[in-house]
Amino acid sequence: MSRRYDYDLFVIGAGSGGVAASRRAAAHGAKAGIAEDDRVGGTCVIRGCVPKKLLTYAAHYADDFEDAAAYGWTLGPARFDWATLIANKDKEIDRLNGIYIRMLKNAGVALHEARAVVVDPHTIELAGKRITAETILLATGARPVKPNIPGADLAITSNEAFHLPTLPRRVVMVGGGYIAVEFAGIFNGVGADVTQLYRGEQILRGFDRDIRDTLAGQLRTAGIDLRLKTDVVRIEKRGGALALALTSGGEIEADCVMMATGRKPNTAGLGLEAAGVAIDGEGAVKVDEWSRSGAPSVYAIGDVTNRMNLTPIAINEGRAFADTLYGKRPRKLDYANVPSAVFSHPPVGTVGLSEEAARERFGDIDIYKATFRPMKHTLTGRDEKTMMKLVVDAKTDKVLGAHMVGADAPEIIQGVAIGLICGATKAQFDATVAIHPSAAEEFVTMRDKWVPPAAKAAE
Repeated sequence: MSRRYDYDLFVIGAGSGGVAASRRAAAHGAKAGIAEDDRVGGTCVIRGCVPKKLLTYAAHYADDFEDAAAYGWTLGPARFDWATLIANKDKEIDRLNGIYIRMLKNAGVALHEARAVVVDPHTIELAGKRITAETILLATGARPVKPNIPGADLAITSNEAFHLPTLPRRVVMVGGGYIAVEFAGIFNGVGADVTQLYRGEQILRGFDRDIRDTLAGQLRTAGIDLRLKTDVVRIEKRGGALALALTSGGEIEADCVMMATGRKPNTAGLGLEAAGVAIDGEGAVKVDEWSRSGAPSVYAIGDVTNRMNLTPIAINEGRAFADTLYGKRPRKLDYANVPSAVFSHPPVGTVGLSEEAARERFGDIDIYKATFRPMKHTLTGRDEKTMMKLVVDAKTDKVLGAHMVGADAPEIIQGVAIGLICGATKAQFDATVAIHPSAAEEFVTMRDKWVPPAAKAAE
């Protein structure tokens, strides 16, 4: 490697993507450094997927305790303590933060715990000191943003939700994306009264319509007051509560308002203009298919590029970048058939094309779907449904998409995704022996094509 510079590679941002890229580069022999002005681990580990999943586990226990009676268990009165959950969550995040720091050290990556600013295409300033690098990688992620309305400062975002000292009695969730539905389920599950407001006509924009409709129904069944085509005009403090004026003309009160209305790439104040790095209208770094920005020596990965904002994508983009530049193994990511999950109540798992996207791209498609009560609830009587769906190219029989709402959906879809990556056909799904009794078997036992009600009536 060249030693004209202090580092072969310097990464700004020690989240999942930045840590993966720097470690892989170091493994290939590069002298790598990384800067982080917050805790090592980034959004996912510190204030995102990991703590959120821990809170999601907690939220499921209320139903589990209630359902246990149907299976012969007699339990004493259950009591939930928010402070205990948050304290235990914090211990785990501290542990993971330490692991990430040790991983960097063991890989030989120099960690600089300071804010980094780009001075020029090869120079970074850290706490008044300047260092140079042959290549700079931006991995600064994104942050939650609030809408520009009066009183928005009275609301919290997901960042603050992880550190509330007490559980609010009444929570208003503003937004309809995956973060909004996940936290609505968390707060509802641990005992808060939850109202969710979304300005659109249905939650989870961009997901398959059956997923959106099914989950919306399940949220309402769980007791969440989901109000669509409704937004907040103003928030004001009124006594010990918050009063929200709505676009519908009404008003509601809450003890906590959480805004889950979007995220913005962390590019402000990084000095990118001086390095010739182009930024789009959303504040994201413009990159090509190799994650290279407009400045030849500056690359960017993860949420700061606003391509596909998923932690595993950031990690894989980082590793592909390092393999390409330092491992003599040029490769770039294929963003097709990337599985994802929403840890709502119940959870969502999805991979491939939605029915709507498949119709637009392929025209003639076949749909297979099933909605049923999970076997667990045949005894409990709980009104919870599972929805499973396959989208198939009618011409080639290739499975284009698989979608699920229901218990264990993320775990099931992870395996199904392998089939889509391999180009599996519906006939190959059908030829797969089912595991019985399981929910997952439905993906290989759906035989009848779904016919729209209007078409069925015309037969």
